[in-house]
Amino acid sequence: MRCPRCGHLDDRVIDSRQSPPGDNIRRRRECLACTYRFTTYERLEVFLPQVVKRDGRREPYQREKLLAGLVRACEKRPISADALNQVADRIERHIGELGVREVEAKVLGDALMEELKGLDGVAYVRFASVYRSYSDISEFLTELASMVEPGSRRGEDAP
Repeated sequence: MRCPRCGHLDDRVIDSRQSPPGDNIRRRRECLACTYRFTTYERLEVFLPQVVKRDGRREPYQREKLLAGLVRACEKRPISADALNQVADRIERHIGELGVREVEAKVLGDALMEELKGLDGVAYVRFASVYRSYSDISEFLTELASMVEPGSRRGEDAP
C-alpha cells in the first residue's frame, strides 16, 4: 500500500478489525519509511450485474453513483455516512442475490426508494420527485398522501 504522506510502498499492518456487518476489514498501517500511520479498508469485490438504463444503454454497476443519489436525497438530513453505506450494502446484496447478468435501473431505483422510505421520509420524497419525474404538483401530492397513515397527524399525541 502506498503511503499517503511520502509515497513509499512498504508498510506494516498494526491492527486489523472487521467492521460491524462483517463486510469490510479495517487495517491500521504504518509506513516503514516515514512512520506515518494511516487506515485502509478492504472489501470483498462482488461481481454485480450490468445496469440496463431506461433508454436501453447498458453500463457497469457503480456503487459511487448509488451513493451519490443517496447523498443528494439525504442532504441536510440527520443521516450518517455509515447509514448510507449500509443502505448501499443492502441494495448490492439484493441485486447480487438475483443471480442475473443484467438488472434494470428500475429495480435499483425501486430498491433505493424502499430503503429511503424506511430511513427518512423527506429523503424519500426528494428522491421520488426526481426518480419518478413528476410532471405536476398533483402527482407529487399523491405520493405524499400515500406516505401518511390515515388518521395520523403531525404534532398530535396518539391515544
